Amino acid sequence: QVQLVESGGGSVQAGGSLRLSCEASGHIYRTGCMAWYRQAPGAEREGVAAIDGSELATYGDSVKGRFTISRDNAKNTLYLQMNSLKFEDTAMYYCAAKYGPSCRLYDAMDYWGKGTVVNISS
Repeated sequence: QVQLVESGGGSVQAGGSLRLSCEASGHIYRTGCMAWYRQAPGAEREGVAAIDGSELATYGDSVKGRFTISRDNAKNTLYLQMNSLKFEDTAMYYCAAKYGPSCRLYDAMDYWGKGTVVNISS
């Protein structure tokens, strides 16, 4: 059973930074696709960033140049460094994972965490 546990959310002012973490259990972490998604109140879920087993990363257009996804295999942890935060980044952020070589933000993910809240004040 794969479990994903997010942490690091909180409230910051616009222009600030936060780093989200996602601790993963199970074999998927070392070989699979890991990703971050977010969902703001009343909005559809949005793909934020994804990273595959070879550490190739892709980003949603709204976060390019501001967010960085990374993984630490030794700690079984996925990160999302978020800089230059904007009010519109306010959302619940979810960690997700899937098996297989494909690692695109529109892929169907196999596993989801419960989320961590990010609140940006303007």
